[in-house]
Amino acid sequence: MTRVVVADDQALVRAGLAGILRTAPDLDVVGEAADGAEAVEAARALRPDVVLMDIRMPGTDGLAATREIAAAWTSRVLVLTTFDLDEYVYAALRGGASGFLLKDVPPAGLIDAVRVVAAGEALLAPSVTRRLIAEFAATPGRPRAEADGFGNLTVREREVLALVAEGLSNGEIADRLGIGAGTVRTHLGRLLAKLRARDRVQLVIIAFRAGLARVP
Repeated sequence: MTRVVVADDQALVRAGLAGILRTAPDLDVVGEAADGAEAVEAARALRPDVVLMDIRMPGTDGLAATREIAAAWTSRVLVLTTFDLDEYVYAALRGGASGFLLKDVPPAGLIDAVRVVAAGEALLAPSVTRRLIAEFAATPGRPRAEADGFGNLTVREREVLALVAEGLSNGEIADRLGIGAGTVRTHLGRLLAKLRARDRVQLVIIAFRAGLARVP
């Protein structure tokens, strides 16, 4: 069962999101938060698998809450955004967010997105997310990829990393490389360990830094 906390300052929106998630038999909404401070407290007390986080909230906003949650606990943060202000998305990436979700997503898409982030299986909206990550990764002053352990990767691990950056799922990577899904999971585990990455979003950032990926 995937445990979820929903954070949004609008009570009606928060109730709607929680109601949608509760229709899925494998998702359990264990808490709600009206601002970032409440989201941090809920993450501390409840240790959910996923925090569904609005960005613009009064007091402690979603960006500050994302930074604190990502630094302190294993909960993954799925950010709600309209992509109209890219700097918010970049800040969320720097803060450790694991995915991004458009607020006009249909109910089934919301449920799938929470499952995806909980599993760390794939990026959301790959074409949009890759563009944003590419700009973030190219920001002047960012550390070189080698500092993240890139130089320790094998040739196969670099191939897998490049395909992760394209937004491919584990099954698609397996088909592309002609290897088993279990082998892909093994490579991903080694990539996360060697690069000290929290999830696939951070792997994509590293791939862009290293020049292994480009925006189509």
